[in-house]
Amino acid sequence: MADALYGSNGFYTSGGLAGRRGDFITSPEIGPLFGAVVARFLDAEWNAAGSPSVFNVYEVGAGPGTLARSVVTAEPKCFNALKYHAIEIADHQREAHPSGVTSLNSLPEGDLHGVVLANELLDNLPFRLAVFDGTWREAFVAETSSGAQELLSAPFDPRPPVLPAQAVHGARAPLIDEAASWVNGIGERLKGTLVAFDYFTPTTSGLVERPWREWLRTYRSHERGGHYLMSPGEQDITTEVPIDQLPKPSTVRSQSQWLELHGLSELVEEGRREWEKNAARPDVRALKMRSRISEAEALTDPEGLGGFLAIEWRQ
Repeated sequence: MADALYGSNGFYTSGGLAGRRGDFITSPEIGPLFGAVVARFLDAEWNAAGSPSVFNVYEVGAGPGTLARSVVTAEPKCFNALKYHAIEIADHQREAHPSGVTSLNSLPEGDLHGVVLANELLDNLPFRLAVFDGTWREAFVAETSSGAQELLSAPFDPRPPVLPAQAVHGARAPLIDEAASWVNGIGERLKGTLVAFDYFTPTTSGLVERPWREWLRTYRSHERGGHYLMSPGEQDITTEVPIDQLPKPSTVRSQSQWLELHGLSELVEEGRREWEKNAARPDVRALKMRSRISEAEALTDPEGLGGFLAIEWRQ
């Protein structure tokens, strides 16, 4: 999975057709409204920190900088203190980052002060795969002359505690060691708040009970892709993220609740008033403000992005 997504010909790193944002839509790409709400959240964090003269924000997995651009354009109250770090592993994605942000391929060393943002990052960190065939075994991939093949290891000894003792034959579960390690590592260094937006799920056992193709997904060209061993580097590979494998969070909210908490309705109402005032002779600003209504609907749709969770860890 690491090679398929982040290797030299990986989905996110190759710079070719693979890894383009056209393969799926994330919340920042719906429009600037998501970034405007994040900007209000950053203002609240800045105020809570005592309005320091330098306020660091680290967006990990920033892609082409869409969220960073929306936040900067929103001109939050902390703007003059804001030092926005857009962290992106892919060279070709960093080339698109907006001016006014610090573009990096990895987080700086040492302590982190401020806010760390992770939008749809944890689901893409390489995970291990457990398979039940009378006992739990780990699946792994072997390359052969005919291509990649999935094989099963010897039984787990000891069995990871998140895996139930029994399951139906063929049941699967992700083991998100790397995502848990990443959150732990941020927690050890951060003086502030980590907020992650993703399709989280409460428990690993809940995933075990579901058909695995529901939660182990691939995406390509706005559609579900093929089996995760097919076309490595040409499709995204992702899993729902079980919360019980992560460090205990400070707060868990739906994305809809989080956006509302930080002023979504107020921004939508502002857009509605601006549109009504200028509907007869709309300018570009009025059209952008009108779009907040449809953007809000997409961001809060419980069957779509609104079904995501926003999880915070505060240090």
